[in-house]
Amino acid sequence: MRARSDRGAVTVEAAIALCGLMAMFGLVLSGILVVTGEIRCADAAREAARLVARGQRPLADQAVKELAPDGARLSVAAEGDAITVEVRAEAIGGLLPGIELNGRAYAVLEPGVSDASG
Repeated sequence: MRARSDRGAVTVEAAIALCGLMAMFGLVLSGILVVTGEIRCADAAREAARLVARGQRPLADQAVKELAPDGARLSVAAEGDAITVEVRAEAIGGLLPGIELNGRAYAVLEPGVSDASG
């Protein structure tokens, strides 16, 4: 026969295991969301670089708004005929401090486009 002090021990162990599983699920889900956000930043940077190279900077800003995670920032650096576009955003809307998503793309200005400002 069991001692009275062991009563409910399985319930406590199950509760602790469930908490551990939920924490692991949260970490995996956060990782997936970070990778997805990074891909979205890279896609937005690629599209923005293409549009800036064609002289359509306002459309590049709009593309970043639509493709990148919320709150993404676009920066364009021009050097001669080449431009480098960078898109930065906070991971999961700022819920993971210290993790910043970014995407970078490079393009050459098309003939007839004088500068990257559009």
